[in-house]
Amino acid sequence: MSDETEAAAGEAPAQQFSIKKLYVKDLSFESPKTPEVFGGKAARNPNINLQINTETRPGNDDMFEVVLNITVTATVEDSTLYLVEIKQAGLFLIKGFDQSVRDNLLGSHCPSALFPFAREVIAGMVAKGGFPQLILEPINFDALYAQHLSKIKQNAPAPDTPQ
Repeated sequence: MSDETEAAAGEAPAQQFSIKKLYVKDLSFESPKTPEVFGGKAARNPNINLQINTETRPGNDDMFEVVLNITVTATVEDSTLYLVEIKQAGLFLIKGFDQSVRDNLLGSHCPSALFPFAREVIAGMVAKGGFPQLILEPINFDALYAQHLSKIKQNAPAPDTPQ
């Protein structure tokens, strides 16, 4: 039975979720203080700052591009040892889900699928830059998405507030 026939018969269309393509959209590695930083112990124990956000863009035929933006900055005191920026992207087919489930897939599940690929690229870039291995810990994208929804609710105007 086709999707149209099912919809005509009063049934919901079949739900589909699949990863169609994974790719690096943008990648940058900078090490402004090399080679001087290689001689000291500081390069072995830098402070690591991790920033993450996502972007979602709808496409045609229930396709969505999700981009996971990650910036890793390694510093010692006020000096930057290295900076890695990656935009790890994917094309996802998301069809037949209601709005809240689709939003959850885009805000949590898709970034979770992209993160291991971005983590691998970041680790490789840091190693190729001559620095000790960097292993990023797993990230709970479900919790981050829940925080995002909570923040939206807090900033939303009260239902009876004139706008």
